[in-house]
Amino acid sequence: MITDTIGRLSPVPSCAAARRRTRALAVLAATGATHAVWYAATGPAGIDVEVRSGTGPQPVGPWAVAAATLLAGLAGWALLALLERRIRRVRGVWTAVAVAVLLVSLAGPGTEGVGTAATVTLLALHLAAGAVLIPVLGRGGARRP
Repeated sequence: MITDTIGRLSPVPSCAAARRRTRALAVLAATGATHAVWYAATGPAGIDVEVRSGTGPQPVGPWAVAAATLLAGLAGWALLALLERRIRRVRGVWTAVAVAVLLVSLAGPGTEGVGTAATVTLLALHLAAGAVLIPVLGRGGARRP
């Protein structure tokens, strides 16, 4: 139950509460999407998802996928909240910045994946997260008066 402006309980959530719920679900959905890609690659396809590091190849496990997706989602949410406080037309700016960040993020897997299959999987992980986060977070962008 939500309290309305004069103190009555209302079963309808406020716009802000609905926006927070949508954004939280977007972050969770993106995490689910990246896990689906990771499990499809490592399970049925049998791909060893590894990245290059200073000490040699390092495996990319489900916890790393979850942590990276959650961090990216929460950072995107924070950026969107900041933009909502600073600018008038949030949706276009948010989408442009988010797409630019996604494109920059693709450089990591493109150069750090160990083998073609791992590189393609890492790229797919980034694209899966972006495919969920960019449109869903951007959809709820509030406009400043």
